Amino acid sequence: MSSEAPTFAAPRGMRDFYPEDMAFRNLLFDTWRRAADMHAFEPYDAPVVESLELLQRKAGEEIVHQIYAFQDKSGRDLALRPEMTPTLARMIAARQGSLAFPLKWYAIAQCFRYERMTRGRKREHFQWNLDIIGEPSLSAEVEVLATAVDALTRLGLGRADVRIHYSSRALLAALLTAFGIATDHHPATFLALDKRGKISDEDIGALLHASGLNDSQCEAVWRLLRLETLEAALAILPPDSPVVADLSLFTRLLAEHEMADMMQFDISIVRGLAYYTGIVFEAFDARRQFRALFGGGRYDNLLASVGGRPTTGVGLGFGDVVIAELLMEWGRMPVDAMRGDLTIGYMQPEQRACATTLALALRRDGRQVDLALACEKPKHFFSRASRRPFRSAIYIGPDDVSRGHARLKDLETRAETEIPLKT
Repeated sequence: MSSEAPTFAAPRGMRDFYPEDMAFRNLLFDTWRRAADMHAFEPYDAPVVESLELLQRKAGEEIVHQIYAFQDKSGRDLALRPEMTPTLARMIAARQGSLAFPLKWYAIAQCFRYERMTRGRKREHFQWNLDIIGEPSLSAEVEVLATAVDALTRLGLGRADVRIHYSSRALLAALLTAFGIATDHHPATFLALDKRGKISDEDIGALLHASGLNDSQCEAVWRLLRLETLEAALAILPPDSPVVADLSLFTRLLAEHEMADMMQFDISIVRGLAYYTGIVFEAFDARRQFRALFGGGRYDNLLASVGGRPTTGVGLGFGDVVIAELLMEWGRMPVDAMRGDLTIGYMQPEQRACATTLALALRRDGRQVDLALACEKPKHFFSRASRRPFRSAIYIGPDDVSRGHARLKDLETRAETEIPLKT
């Protein structure tokens, strides 16, 4: 029998966050919060454990089979939430009569899905959710997109770095009908098309056939997917179609918000969740090296499905995994913003009181200050300061105490500034 101590790791697909990981996570969360606050979204939150029945109301979707489900000690069927939108719908339905619509809410939610892991996909992730509830106009879609673009800008990604691909479930449904595919086949067709790029076209064809489409209908679906421009898609529909009017207005609103250059019509954007009903979108890096940065769209039936009154909704989910991988690979990780501010060290126990007094004074002035917990030799102190890393450092020796001044050293430029020890 082995005497070696067992070694443990985080469960497969889950993550540990060491201090350097938390530094980026905090910066990302702060960025999301600032962008949401600037656009007047209100924060909300909810338990990470949700009723399994609520999550299963979208039965038949892939996500149902990815839920981490369990029973509590009273035999209740519960689950770790795989997404936040059903919880949002539950919360709003519970107070629908007392809320003032439209609502603009946001959350940063930890979500869990048991799925095959690939680049940019784990079994646990944090997701920034933006939702506007009770606004039927297309301004809601544009507002959530503008807020997400604001966050990308704050993270250092320019307009040329990201493309937002968009389509419309309503447009796709109208085109399928125009191509002779009955409405009862639309949900299965949407789910099959959402897998494009994830499985082979042959497998998608098999899914379409399995949903009841014949050879000519499958060919019609492929013809539909070959439509490359919004104009070509709209030309198939009657000019007085509400879908034509909505998408024409949507493009005008994007231009007014100075986002038209970031948008790209893409008939293949479907979104796998069945509750979407209108415009849908996904954002990708312009080089298409990564999975979608964020995605979302309009959902107008979800509240009714959880017992609320029918109410329009638009939502967007922006995950933390892909954006971190992109910034790292592109050399855009905001390292400087994650640095510590100032560290103070001292040579001998006799200088500890002086160092402590200086640290307290600087903290009262609003500075972030790391105070050494023990005396250190200069070489060890500056080595530790560079590993953290800190922007600047003060090292106090007996000569500094005697003359009442110490040197504040910029650890990047190596420049030094004299500061008084008594502030």
